[in-house]
Amino acid sequence: MTNDSAAEATRAVASLQGDGAPIVVSNRQPYSHEYEGGEVTVDRPAGGLTAALDPVLQTVNGTWVAWGSGDADRDASDNGVVAVPPDDPSYDLHRVWLDEEAVEGYYYGFSNQMLWPLCHTDTARASFSQDDWEQYRSVNAQFAEAATAAADQSSPVIWFQDYHLSLAPRIVRERLLPDAFCMHFWHLPWPGWDAFRVCPRAAAVLDGLLANDLLGFHTPEYCQHFFDCVERTLDAAVDRDTGTVRYRGGVTTVRPYRLGIDAAAQAKRARSSEAADFGSAFRETHGIHENTRLVLGVDRLDYTKGIERRLDAIERLLERSPEWRNRLTFVQKGAESRSSIPAYSRLQTRVEERVEEINDRFGTDDWQPVVYTTSMFSQEHLAGLYREADLALVTPIRDGMNLVSKEFVAAQVGDPGTLVLSEFAGAAEELGEGAELVNPYDVEAVADAVERGLRLPTKERQQRMQVAGTQVHGNDVYDWIADQFRTARSIQAGKRFPAQRSPQSQ
Repeated sequence: MTNDSAAEATRAVASLQGDGAPIVVSNRQPYSHEYEGGEVTVDRPAGGLTAALDPVLQTVNGTWVAWGSGDADRDASDNGVVAVPPDDPSYDLHRVWLDEEAVEGYYYGFSNQMLWPLCHTDTARASFSQDDWEQYRSVNAQFAEAATAAADQSSPVIWFQDYHLSLAPRIVRERLLPDAFCMHFWHLPWPGWDAFRVCPRAAAVLDGLLANDLLGFHTPEYCQHFFDCVERTLDAAVDRDTGTVRYRGGVTTVRPYRLGIDAAAQAKRARSSEAADFGSAFRETHGIHENTRLVLGVDRLDYTKGIERRLDAIERLLERSPEWRNRLTFVQKGAESRSSIPAYSRLQTRVEERVEEINDRFGTDDWQPVVYTTSMFSQEHLAGLYREADLALVTPIRDGMNLVSKEFVAAQVGDPGTLVLSEFAGAAEELGEGAELVNPYDVEAVADAVERGLRLPTKERQQRMQVAGTQVHGNDVYDWIADQFRTARSIQAGKRFPAQRSPQSQ
């Protein structure tokens, strides 16, 4: 870590170490071990939250608890524990072992077929199974026990991540370490009461989260939705003025913290010769002429990302404005995700079919309107693609934050492109002044925004990207970490939760 905000994040985490080093608990692990050609290799964090937290934990000698999902993880661990990073160990990774049945119920089941669609306000896709719920409860208990085993003393700082672990804080609080300081960040949107009430175990999820001393969401809107759900579900006292919930003898502070990226590192990658060379090479590989305008989408293949409507907008633009034919290519970089869930596998098929339809309708011998790839790119190569693009089309139908929009902005180190951003992404409030905001359901309006964005004069593009860049660089991932630990430090002295019976047994 070389920038000032990274150093401040480390200081903030170190100031709240309590008894022993801080413990991060997440579904995803920062390092995994895999077999390749009979040899054990290490997969290091490529980006996102794991890449940001890893150097912080290295500096403060923390501990990370996560699912050991690599096929060589067991052999690389000593009783489930491995020192990382491999080349210069500075903290311990404690792995939780899950069998296929547990993964199916906890991860693919309750987490991603109940909580995920509900939090994205897609109640029609929500599916509940009692077996999935039992696996979710069981796995949360495993994570809680692993965090407890990793603790040096009786009152550690434990930081839970995301929707996979909503029950674990209550288990730690009541059964294992009543004096722990528990923090939790929810990386998804928090839905309104009308959506969340669909969950048959809504009360247990809220009960688990309210065992935390500090609970974070991306935006103030999500915090208000959470308060609404608590008031309608539990016998709890919500104080919106102070942002606290009093429940079962304890107090949970609820705050918004907008997740950022390592903007300085992204800009550095985009300036590299490797990034510049890849942008040019990508055009050559896919037959995209240097004078053809490049519109870019980068997404996991998830139904919340709005990819199908985005393709409809590109088709509509080419249909109504023939002058863009042979002058525009839309590149959709997709990453396969949760393919074993039918809704995801069907989406992947539909995207492929729509790409083929548009190319068949408008393509010529020397021009392809849509280039679709699921190839894996390094961070440098992806930064090069962001830099090469004339316009990024980021149009989720619902997104907790959306870091692709911020990655694109940070990569605009040369002649800047234009960002077209869904108003339903958490990043819209921050980046709205520097982007073209759109309703992703309005295909005509998205097509308008693409055309308008491609026609923006250079000076206006520069001004807009400067505004967006100020936000992205001024509120990066290290600020996000530091802000939460500064808040935690201010409330740490006053917390205490008596052990009481939880409604998890429902």
